[in-house]
Parts: sequence; structure tokens; C-alpha cells
Amino acid sequence: MTARNGEAYVDSLRSMSPMVYLDGRVDSVVDHPAFSGIISSYSDLYDMQVGEHADQLTFEENGTRHAMSFLVPRSAEDLVRRRIAARTWAEYSGGMLGRTGDYLNAGLMALAEAGSWFGEADPQFEKNIRNYVSWVKENDLLLTATVGSPQTNRAVSATEQAGGDSTLRIVAQDDDGITVSGARMVATNAPITNEILVMPQTVLRDGVDDMPYSFAFAVPSDIEGLKLLGRRLLHQGASEHEEPLATRFEEIDTVCIFDNVKVPWDRVFLLGHPRKSNVMFTATGATALMAHQSVTRTTVKTEFYAGLLIELSKAIGIDAYGHIQDDIAQALAAVQFGKSALRAAEIDGFVNEYGFFQPDVAPLIAIRNWYPRFFPKLGEMVRKFGASGLTALPYEGDMTGEMAGDVDKYLQGRTLPGHERVHLFNLGFDASVSSFAGRQGLYEYYFHGDPLRLSSAYVQSADTDHYQDLVQRMLQHARESEEKASD
Repeated sequence: MTARNGEAYVDSLRSMSPMVYLDGRVDSVVDHPAFSGIISSYSDLYDMQVGEHADQLTFEENGTRHAMSFLVPRSAEDLVRRRIAARTWAEYSGGMLGRTGDYLNAGLMALAEAGSWFGEADPQFEKNIRNYVSWVKENDLLLTATVGSPQTNRAVSATEQAGGDSTLRIVAQDDDGITVSGARMVATNAPITNEILVMPQTVLRDGVDDMPYSFAFAVPSDIEGLKLLGRRLLHQGASEHEEPLATRFEEIDTVCIFDNVKVPWDRVFLLGHPRKSNVMFTATGATALMAHQSVTRTTVKTEFYAGLLIELSKAIGIDAYGHIQDDIAQALAAVQFGKSALRAAEIDGFVNEYGFFQPDVAPLIAIRNWYPRFFPKLGEMVRKFGASGLTALPYEGDMTGEMAGDVDKYLQGRTLPGHERVHLFNLGFDASVSSFAGRQGLYEYYFHGDPLRLSSAYVQSADTDHYQDLVQRMLQHARESEEKASD
């Protein structure tokens, strides 16, 4: 099967019946207004694969075209092809869509290529991961993933939450598969995906007590016994004029509640190996490929905010002020940080032990640690530039009704008539002030996990020998100078 289009994606959702709860049970995800905007956006992305962007978004293999995110990289040039594809999709939403299929596809591709790593635990697991990824690739399915456990009691480990009953765990197994119960959070977009990848807890102890929590598997989003509890909506129901981002790009986060869900053995990729669970992504190269996609997306997102800042400043004549230019310079520099990290990761990549060309993860990890702390500044800059103008945004009806003349007269900018200035400032509001903007900030801050834990892991894994050697050489020179002086 070739890379699918938007119609095929929507048809796949119509053929499913997940148990979704969003202020009550949702009868049909496709027909529910809460999902109309995001389904339409994802449909557009799939249409891009078979339209004018087909050469950027797909590759040919054995006479069939597949999503570029499944291209096994054999060189730095292949990584560039993958980056161009990720950028093409990211530009559609200005980087606002964080769970497009190419993110997890990048990880899946690496897991399949590193199948022997799973085979070390059980030869069947290697067969399972390879077959599963091949099936996802051939059918161009959309996946989400869930890793974290409910926040019942952060004073104890995930396996001890609510006495161990709230965290997803294995409650039985037989010849047909494993049975799991408990909850996982947060599965972004789960109601509009085909599959959910249930990944290992990232911190498990190597003991009998943690064995029931050590697993990796995949299930259909509508598997029997799985309930998807959605968060409250951020889109307030206004038009695209008033909510230009939220109407199109709200990805609804859900809690996955498993009630004795039976997972067949052919969908289990890891079981009962806490040490392997803890390093599954890093050991297989999946982290590097997923970071390559996510840094591409956040770089595009920074470009969007940089462009927004420039447009706002020109619209109201503040572009010549020193403090305004200083803020824009920071945003432009951040764009270059992302681009430079991507190129460094590609050029310094290498063929790993599993035979595919893996990006150098060091520059990507650096951006991954830095960006969560920088991203909130972009929203602050938009609010500074817009100031009170972000509170003077009339309803769409008043833009075209009897107040239209007053809007054009009193809400005009230096370079824009009133109605165009309102359009621009509505975009600024949705990117920096609205509930949608608040969720974007939260999402980016925790996208890869707790930033403090990420920083600790970064420090512990970084190769700093050369940096320390520079210091030691300076100290050695001073010691030698001191010795000469004493002679």
C-alpha cells in the first residue's frame, strides 16, 4: 500500500470505534465538533504526501511510495531528506502540531532496524517489532505513545502509586498474550490515531517488584477495555478569524485507562527486562532519530514566532526601537541554534551497530535541554510587542457589521488597515495569551520529560574530558611556571 491521502486517513478513523470520553461518551470521533479541526489538519498533511510535496514527503521502495519518516538512513544525505520532510509538515502548522506521525515513525524505524536488541531478550520480540513496524509502514498508520504514570503520589516510585494499582501493569498472561490494567498519561491525539504505542517506564528497578511494569507493546486505539479520557478543550468554539491556531491545531491530550486489556503476543516487544526497558530508546538509536525530528519542528516553530514578532513590530511602527530589535535578534539567533544543531548532528552522524546512519545525538540533546526554557520567552516577547493591542480584538461580526468603519479607523496600524491588523493581533493572541498558547508552553516544557531530570542525564552522559583537559593544561602551565620561578 502506498503512502495514504487524507481521505484514506479519515476513512480509517470511521472504521474504528474507540471509547472516548469528552464531557460524556463520544459516539463518533470523526463527527464530533471537538475533533473536526485537528482531523482536517491531519487530513491535509496526508494529502500533501500525494500532492505537490510528494517528492519531499515520500520515498520509493520496491515500486511503492512510503512516508519519508520510514526511510532507513544510510548517509548524512538521507538524514537531510528526512529533515526536509519533517520541515515540510512542520511548516504547515508553524510547528504547533507536536504529534504528527513522523515523530513516532522515526522511533519505530530505529526500533525495527535494531531488532536484534529485542532479540537478546527473546527472539520472538525481534520478530514482533520488525513485523509490526513493517505493517505500520505499509499501511501508513498514525500512532501516538504513552509513557508517564498518573500523578497519584510523587513521593514514591511509579510502581508504588496508589499501592501499585493506578500504574499500568501486567495482571495476567497466558498462551494468547498478556493482560494489563491501570492508567497511562498523556497520550496526545489518541482519539484520532490508529494505534497506541505503550512504552516502558523510563526508571525501573532491576528486581522482582518492578517486573509487572516492565513491558513495551502496541494496541489499536479502539481495543476492547481501553478508555480514552480527554482533557477540557482549549478551543472556545469561535471562528478561525478569532482563534486562528486553536481552531486548526488543538491536539487533545488523553489519559489511557486499561481495564483488563488483552494484548496478543505478536504485539509485545519487551517483557520483564527492567534494565532494557530503561534504555530502550537510547540503546537502539531511536532517541537520536526522534530528536532529529523534534528539533526540526521546534526550529520551524521558532521561525514562526520570529516572523510574528517582525510582523507585529512593523504593523505598529516599533521595529526601530532598540529593545524590540534585541528581542527579535534573540529569536533569530534561536533559529540558527536549531539549524546549526541539526546540521552538526547530520554531518557528525555515523553508522551504528545496527547498520543505519544515526545522527550525532549530542547537539540535538543540547537543544532539547535548552529549548524548554527558551520557548516561554517567545510568548513573552509577543505579549510585550502587542501590549494593550492584544486586548483590543473585536468579534468577527463587528469587523463586517455596522462597526466595520470604526474598526478600520481606530484599530489600524502603521502598515495595515484595521481589519488586517486585528487578524494579525488575533494570531498573536492565540500564540501567546490564549489557553491554546498556555498548553503549547506546557507541552514544550515537558515534551521530552522533566527538564531537571533531562539536565542531570545530560551532564552525566556528556563527554567533557576535553573541556576538563583545557583547564588542567592551564593549571599545569601555572604549576610549571611556579616551579621555574622557585628555581
